[in-house]
Amino acid sequence: MSQTTIGTRAEQSAKTDLETSTIRAISWRLIPFLILAYFLAYLDRVNLGFAALTMNADLNFSPTVFAWGAGIFFVGYFIFEVPSNIALEKFGASRWIARIMVSWGIISALMAIVSGSTSFYVLRFLLGVAEAGFFPGIILYLTYWYPAEYRARFLAAFAIAVPVSTVIGAPISGMLLGLDGMMGLKGWQWLFIIEGIPSVLLGIVTWFYLTDKPAKADWLTPDQKMWLADKLESERTVKESAHGMSLGQALTSPKVLMLSVIYFGFVAALYGMQFWLPQIVKAFGFTNVQTGFVTAIPYAFGSVAMILWARHSDRTRERVWHVGLPLLLIAVALAASGVVTNPTVTMVMLTVAAIGVFCTFALFWTLPTAWLSGTAAAGAIAMINSIGNLAGFGGPYLIGFVKEATGSTSTGLLVLAAMPLIAGILVLAGNHGTATEFAAAGKAPQPGK
Repeated sequence: MSQTTIGTRAEQSAKTDLETSTIRAISWRLIPFLILAYFLAYLDRVNLGFAALTMNADLNFSPTVFAWGAGIFFVGYFIFEVPSNIALEKFGASRWIARIMVSWGIISALMAIVSGSTSFYVLRFLLGVAEAGFFPGIILYLTYWYPAEYRARFLAAFAIAVPVSTVIGAPISGMLLGLDGMMGLKGWQWLFIIEGIPSVLLGIVTWFYLTDKPAKADWLTPDQKMWLADKLESERTVKESAHGMSLGQALTSPKVLMLSVIYFGFVAALYGMQFWLPQIVKAFGFTNVQTGFVTAIPYAFGSVAMILWARHSDRTRERVWHVGLPLLLIAVALAASGVVTNPTVTMVMLTVAAIGVFCTFALFWTLPTAWLSGTAAAGAIAMINSIGNLAGFGGPYLIGFVKEATGSTSTGLLVLAAMPLIAGILVLAGNHGTATEFAAAGKAPQPGK
């Protein structure tokens, strides 16, 4: 064996060790903290669904009033999403994410003072304004730290906060309703107060803990910084040579608009389930605490499936089918759950739908980040998320409207199934430019994928 061969192998091994240590250092530093932050953000979506079990009766809210309040959050979210993400790019993640978390924590706790439909609508709208930019901001932030071949698994690791917030938060929310009458407050009021305060505290910590860019990371060695900078710069160069866009071009790109429509169909299913599942389960005859534990079941299965599906996508270097197939699974499962009447079969179908939801959630954002970079990525990711999240209004409202008209959520689930069906077809039929994602590393998607 020649000295050249030995030297080459030693160099490759050193690079592999450096790569491994760099990714490990980034992941231990960022992912647990971001999971906790997103857990607290998403806990609001869980606690509203559970607050409705007693709040709606206390305040005489009809299904339509609740649906409007649940959904108007996303109107404020939509309006301020793109400006918020551009502000994050300008001011840095540590300051901007801290601002978002403190403001949403305060407003979430103030939900305890809701006394009628008007205050309900106003506070939910303001909560959307406060939280606007958090999720797309973190998606953008992760592209500063992870090369393409690691992106899906760590997007999934971050997004695991969504199902985990229900697995953990649903039983807690159910139990907090039992504080009814303590210090003269209703159980649902305690729920909002207790689950809002941690966001404020963690927001303050965020200001000092998050590192804006790898160049400022004093917890990485100079060699690790250099490796990461070279890797990400190589990817950025390939993206811009193939798909170079200004912010304006990105915001008007047909591909970005298609991804917005796809995300709309997905989000409609996600939030349609999220806001109404506790009431669907409660209708089976369970207590509030039992409802919390049963509601957590679909999300527990979804958590496991999300991680495994994302790892499979990274390993096969394939994205489109890994996004499209789960969307079709959601459509079939929601349609089935709207037809069957047996509670056990309904829960099985909703569990299958949750698996599809979180497998999609783990992978969807690899589609735009495969070919967008810089300010164009910041604006486009925010626009996709803001347009998609309008379905956070449409999905819950659709089910609420149907429930008020028919007395049942089943027909609403059946109609809701059409949205992920259309989204899945668009994913499989579209040209998403995913080949660019691995081009810098010389890694194309596997043939036939």
